Amino acid sequence: MDVRPDAGVVTTSPNWITTTLDAVVNRSRANSLWPMPFGTACCAIEFMATAASRYDLARFGMERQAFSPRQSDLLICAGRLPFKLAPVIRKIWDQMLQPKWCISMGACASTGGIFDNYAMVQGIDTIVPVDVYVPGCPPRPEGLLHAILMIQKKIKGESVFDPALRVERLVGEDGLFLPPAVVDELSEPFGNSVAQTRSA
Repeated sequence: MDVRPDAGVVTTSPNWITTTLDAVVNRSRANSLWPMPFGTACCAIEFMATAASRYDLARFGMERQAFSPRQSDLLICAGRLPFKLAPVIRKIWDQMLQPKWCISMGACASTGGIFDNYAMVQGIDTIVPVDVYVPGCPPRPEGLLHAILMIQKKIKGESVFDPALRVERLVGEDGLFLPPAVVDELSEPFGNSVAQTRSA
C-alpha cells in the first residue's frame, strides 16, 4: 500500500478479493436457474404456490419460468407422468442445453405413487436422469424449496474443469433411463399423441 508521507493518504485501494473460477461460475449458475415447469397434476398447484408471493421463488433467482426447453436449465416434473407424455418429456429434456438438472416433484413422478397401473410411468428416472426427488403426495411448497436448495448445493460443488460433467448422458448399459425410440414403443399402445400413425 502506498501512503503519501505528507498527508497520510492511501493512494491505492486496499479492497481486493481472490476466488476460484469454479466458485464464480457455480455461484452464478446456482443463483440464476431458469426452471422448465412440467406440471400434470396436483403437484403443479403446489409448484404454482411456490412461485406466488407467500413463498416467493424469485428470491432464488428463478422468477423467470422458461416455458421453452431451449432457454431453461432446470426441469421440474410436478405430477404423474402417463406413458402418453413420456416421449414429450424426453424430447423436452433432449432439447435443454447442458448444463441442466432435473427435480422429480411428488410421489407420482418419483415412483408412480398410487397409480400402480399400466398407463403410468413408474418413476420418471426411467425416462430422464433425476438429480433430486421431492417426496409427498403432493409435497408442500417447502419441499420444493428444499429441493431447490439441494440443487444449488450440488451445483456449487461441481467443477467446470470436469470433462465428464457436461457430457450428454445418453442411455447406458445400466438402463438408468430409456432412449426416445424405446419410449415411443412403450407408449404406443396407450395412445401416444406424438406419433399416432407410426404403427403398421
